[in-house]
Amino acid sequence: MTAATFTDTRGRTPVVRSRGHGANVLRRLLRNPVAMIAATIILLLVLMAIFAPWLMPADPYATSMLKRLKPIGTEGLPLGSDELGRDLLSRLMLGGRLSLFMGIAPVVMAFIIGGGIGILAGYAGGWLNTAIMRCIDVLYAFPSVLLAIALSGALGAGITNALVSLTVVFIPQIARIAESVTTQVRRSDYVDAARASGASSLLIIRKHVLGNVIGPIFVYATSLISVSMILASGLSFLGLGVKPPQPEWGLMLNTLRTAIYTQPWVAALPGLMIFITSVSFNMLADGLRSAMEVKQ
Repeated sequence: MTAATFTDTRGRTPVVRSRGHGANVLRRLLRNPVAMIAATIILLLVLMAIFAPWLMPADPYATSMLKRLKPIGTEGLPLGSDELGRDLLSRLMLGGRLSLFMGIAPVVMAFIIGGGIGILAGYAGGWLNTAIMRCIDVLYAFPSVLLAIALSGALGAGITNALVSLTVVFIPQIARIAESVTTQVRRSDYVDAARASGASSLLIIRKHVLGNVIGPIFVYATSLISVSMILASGLSFLGLGVKPPQPEWGLMLNTLRTAIYTQPWVAALPGLMIFITSVSFNMLADGLRSAMEVKQ
């Protein structure tokens, strides 16, 4: 990161300012074709989910036993139909709303909560850091999948409980990254100078710490969106997430699993959507990491 140190007019607190860092990050990101392809795919998926009610060719909830498990390319059913004869294209488009929401919302909440906890622990240091991080390690010790299933099973099925479970899963992961980068920044010369000049801890965190730690935390959180989508889909697949008849890619994959031998291409479509979305978020996260020059 290219930065310059400025001293205020009273000659007290050194302030680190980035020279066009945001513009440089954007320029490097735009020059990365893989990241731009991923961003384009994500944008199209988001737009599809937002405007699904106006773009859907049919009612995603209308059932018909005469049309059940129709193959791809059937007249009036371009992507076939599910086990209840519902238009699969319409359900995939509308299901993107819940799938993307379940993938992004837990990471955003964990970014705010876990990032705050990690920054507090990293800046405070000492016994407070030890106490906070040992509590975080208790949750971090459990595999993400098992912890999500255990929490969802204890709380019960439903969107709200699944969101809470996934948020708890990601808080310790983000908190550890936030604590690590904040500890490094806290030991920097410009932070020591600011502290020696009499600046308050709140001012130091706001002026000097946040600007240097948000980038690495954000990049790491972006990489977790794909994991969140897969976990959310897995919970729905197990009956611990979204409840039918709401369309959601993981739930659709569960209900179509019995058709894998009769209409394998139709049954694989929800899984294909999950795969494409997850890979796109991973590629975008890698592009952001390279553009922001964040080391893994």
